[in-house]
Amino acid sequence: MRRYFGTDGVRGEAGKPPLTPGFVLRLGQAAGAYFRQVDPRPVVLLAKDTRESSDLLEAALAAGLMSQGVRVEHLGVLPTPGLAYLTRHLKASAGAMISASHNPYQDNGIKFFGPEGEKLPDPVEEEIEALLEEDHPTRGIGTVGDFREAERMYLDFLLSHAPDLSGLKVGLDLAHGATYRLGPKLFQRAGAEVMAFFNTPDGRNINKGCGATDPEALSRFVVELGLDLGIAWDGDGDRVQFLDRKGRLFHGDHILYLAALAYGEKGVVGTVMSNMGLEVALREKGLSFHRAAVGDRYVLEVMKEKGLYLGGEPSGHVIFLRHHTTGDGLLTALLTLKALRALGGDLAEWYEALPMYPQVLLNVRVSDKKKVMDHPRLQEAVREAEERLEGFGRVNVRPSGTEPVVRVMVEAKEGAEEVARELADLVSRLDRE
Repeated sequence: MRRYFGTDGVRGEAGKPPLTPGFVLRLGQAAGAYFRQVDPRPVVLLAKDTRESSDLLEAALAAGLMSQGVRVEHLGVLPTPGLAYLTRHLKASAGAMISASHNPYQDNGIKFFGPEGEKLPDPVEEEIEALLEEDHPTRGIGTVGDFREAERMYLDFLLSHAPDLSGLKVGLDLAHGATYRLGPKLFQRAGAEVMAFFNTPDGRNINKGCGATDPEALSRFVVELGLDLGIAWDGDGDRVQFLDRKGRLFHGDHILYLAALAYGEKGVVGTVMSNMGLEVALREKGLSFHRAAVGDRYVLEVMKEKGLYLGGEPSGHVIFLRHHTTGDGLLTALLTLKALRALGGDLAEWYEALPMYPQVLLNVRVSDKKKVMDHPRLQEAVREAEERLEGFGRVNVRPSGTEPVVRVMVEAKEGAEEVARELADLVSRLDRE
């Protein structure tokens, strides 16, 4: 079992265990020691998002890596998928991203990518954790550089997949995050008429009242300003959500359905959180649908296992494996609009083409996720809830991999709200016992 790495790297409140400068220094040493085992002259690319703690953690991580003889190349503020792309494109030994994605500014995190631009598999993270327990004397003097071409190279990659967006009026919610420069530049160069919102990061406003996890403001702007659509990214740019011209959320399940039809996919990988409406609609079109555990790394594993090229989550973390190794919010936005152009119609029409089962998702803050999840009363309550739905719904109760939260999801033609509230109340009671 991993102690520090969760579903998306090491995550926590910056300045508090485990994300103290001392720990991050040790993590850099352990990761550097591992990378030296597989590459005698390792080069690690280092990128970050806009939160105020990113500079501190970047310095500590770089120092740890360099103490093991690693060459560190700073990419500056860049979306996570940009780091993944450049790690592979430049043939680096690894990439390290300092970000807590959609979390509030107080949080931060560190996730590593291997030389193929994919997140490190669980066994490698376990090996790095084991190296954390060892002393790592200086094994060379690493060097550091600033790779100033990073943003340009990533932008060129994205533009190579961009459709002609001339005549499109689009609102962009940049979440005060890692896409704040690239997003407007990309869509303007693709020909769109752009209105940019939430694009003035101050270190503390990332994801605050904006972004892919809170697109209500963008929804209002789209309707009030008469825009064709809105696009919202999260803090590190790996997720994207759309708003149609009526201000309705066109989320990851809609994106998967549209893309699967446009690109002739034979099947799609979702997660246990994907709506049953997507599963039913795809099967009616003769396409297979497979569910993975929550987390893009697990979606990618099932995609490879099934030989499929499209997968993702309702959150808007979508993987187009023919084009990239990880979820890329900017790329997903371009490919979704390209699919729309190929099939015809607008987002509002395609929103209505995919009927969704009502779904209720409640996040219950707890002090001990494991205690709650292992409690037999919760397991029995989930079984009883599923029996009540009589095959016309699903229940999924799971711990968050990045926050002290248990997520209760109920999806049903009728009664989803009532069942979800009962389970959420039970989770709270069990946590207090």
